[in-house]
Amino acid sequence: FAIIREGFNATTHRYIRRYHHAVVTGITLALTSAILFSTAGIFTKSVAADALSVIFWRGIFGGVAGLTLLFITRRFWHELAAMRGVGWMLALINDSGTIAFISSFKLTSVANVTLVWSTVPILGGLIGWVWFGERVSLAFFASCLLVFIGVFFLFGADIASLDLASGSLVGSLLAFWMTLMMALLMAVYRRYPDAPTTMPGVMASLMLMIIALIWTRPLAIAPAEIGILAGFGVIFYAASLTIAIGSKYIAPGEAGLLSVVETPSAILLALLILHEVPGVNTLIGGSIILAAVLFHHMHTHTRRR
Repeated sequence: FAIIREGFNATTHRYIRRYHHAVVTGITLALTSAILFSTAGIFTKSVAADALSVIFWRGIFGGVAGLTLLFITRRFWHELAAMRGVGWMLALINDSGTIAFISSFKLTSVANVTLVWSTVPILGGLIGWVWFGERVSLAFFASCLLVFIGVFFLFGADIASLDLASGSLVGSLLAFWMTLMMALLMAVYRRYPDAPTTMPGVMASLMLMIIALIWTRPLAIAPAEIGILAGFGVIFYAASLTIAIGSKYIAPGEAGLLSVVETPSAILLALLILHEVPGVNTLIGGSIILAAVLFHHMHTHTRRR
């Protein structure tokens, strides 16, 4: 019996270590993705090109980065064969979210877009609850409620007026659609952990490039701006890849809540590089959102101890 007990304990400890390693990996990748995503507003607002032209060049360099990774890892044919229904669904979700994401920066401030993006844990948690039947703690929902209150501080006046002619409101609505698409993307990867992670992004870039060529003139932009968008493409693709992989190890709601780290990072970058000074409502809403993130992490740490 002593031998059996020792073997059981050793197996249990190995399982716990593997589980802990998987969770740490997921959290690390989600945080890395958030920081990389926080640069999107800087790249988009640093060029005069329209949204579709930005998407076109981002797609070229992001697609090349993705293809290079596939060939280096010798997974090109494997992921191409694995696309099927789920892979193409991921590509279409990616396309829809990307168009809304880039367009929103052209219509409103970096702070506005990133604070709308902060609502992703609410959507991610609800999708996880409805789709997977996951049990979510009251503390998690309390954190999500704080995030919602913070966003309401920012957009309460625009929402109340329903002024669709306002570029800020339209930009905020586009940012919300992007947020919904990203929450859905996380949920799909959680539901289908064996889905391809790189090829859907490559195919999404290809489809968006075709759309951009039809509707605008991306080849007419200045060469200097192409260089900026090259960096944007590589960084944006790296952000998409890390969140896709990280979402396989943690729940959609937790992945979304960790992504809120993008908010203070993006606002700080906008202040330092674009000289976008946050207003009072932005500071109040951002403070509430940060409080929600800290509360969530403190509660999670206490439960694990």
